[in-house]
Amino acid sequence: MDSDSSNPAAFSLPSISLQTIPHLSESIPNLLQLPNPIDKSPYYHPNPGFYISSSDVLLRQILFDLSTSSSPLLAYHRAGPRSQIRFDPATVRAAIVTCGGLCPGLNTVIRELVVALWDLYGVRRIFGVQAGFRGFYSCETVELNPRIVHDWHLRGGTSLATSRGGFDLDKIVGGIEEKGFNQVYCIGGDGTMRAAVKIFNEIKRRKLKISITGIPKTVDNDIGIIDRSFGFQTAVEIALQAVHAAHVEAESAVNGVGLVKLMGRNTGHIALHATLSSRVVDCCLIPENDFYLEGEGGLFEFLHQRLKKNGHVVIVVAEGAGQNLIPRTESQKAEQDESGNQVFLDVGPWLKSELNKWWKRDHDGELFTLKYIDPTYMIRAVPANATDNLYCTLLAHSSIHGVMAGYTGFVSGQINGNYAYIPVEEVASAKNPVDTKDHQWAWVRSVTNQPDFN
Repeated sequence: MDSDSSNPAAFSLPSISLQTIPHLSESIPNLLQLPNPIDKSPYYHPNPGFYISSSDVLLRQILFDLSTSSSPLLAYHRAGPRSQIRFDPATVRAAIVTCGGLCPGLNTVIRELVVALWDLYGVRRIFGVQAGFRGFYSCETVELNPRIVHDWHLRGGTSLATSRGGFDLDKIVGGIEEKGFNQVYCIGGDGTMRAAVKIFNEIKRRKLKISITGIPKTVDNDIGIIDRSFGFQTAVEIALQAVHAAHVEAESAVNGVGLVKLMGRNTGHIALHATLSSRVVDCCLIPENDFYLEGEGGLFEFLHQRLKKNGHVVIVVAEGAGQNLIPRTESQKAEQDESGNQVFLDVGPWLKSELNKWWKRDHDGELFTLKYIDPTYMIRAVPANATDNLYCTLLAHSSIHGVMAGYTGFVSGQINGNYAYIPVEEVASAKNPVDTKDHQWAWVRSVTNQPDFN
């Protein structure tokens, strides 16, 4: 290293590119501006540094290689309360909708949206939209207040009911306008975020004074940019119970195999974190890393070696793994669910069948016990743990602060431990795959000693 490279003062960071967030003032002239009612709250004593300004930003990238040049750094507006708001709380009609599958923490987000709108900003007209997006045009809304939702954080699922599909843009925006909603809080996964983009654009086209925001939800943590989506840590915690049960079953049998299928259509984060947390998994199979069964370096060869050495094996497989190995008919290849996702074949029973056939073929007459556990609906349906409950609260509060300040078409999320406002279009298209070239996947392989299947 030369003398300059050892001196931090000799380096300078690249330029910063701030990702702007749409604001209602861009399409609504003479937008109302009022002091934030938090000023008068008995619970807060705002000091000069309490409110967030438009110049408060945070960086998406915080690790740098100072020996190389890099492109401009992406920055986002910091989430939090602003000194001025653009909605009169007395005129707010807020709608909260949950879409897609279940996830730990849904009810917590709903509860905290209601309580914070009510207590922090004095909003009194808050409504729950039932049955997902179709509820805007096909169901009666439910009026909410802190008394109704006071214990919802203790329940799994969503008390508003959810559904997939039912997305009719004209009917949805028409329903929002007809019911007089001027704030819309959408809680859902990547499909919901893509739908929120379309709703935002249509609201903008119609020049309506309606703010829409997304709160990202996905159990398998497949939404990009943000540190993690709510419910993920709870999911890993419950998944561990299934992994430990499989380990007990496998260890208690001669040539015992415990096979656990975990959630993860496109990403293997739950399987990866459960593997690292448990330290009893012998093989972790994820969508990002193809595997094969037969031949040298294949799964069967590895399992044979592990059974010969230890007498038992634990396998964790993400639901999206091995889809290229499962035989499909032409109609199955084209099949999609109501959200437009390809229908995956069930890798768990398929792998269980293949393992049983392999053992009978190559080890006929030898004892073999395989126990298969699928905890998917147990994981989805539980209430959020303490960490996710706190995270849900902060996401809900961040969303409300942004909406009340007049921002729209954004998502609240944690980036590098801080909370930011991110354009919903970015979140809708961002993915979060497991990087199999990263240190974390190398750590998995060092823990399991599994082959790389390449």
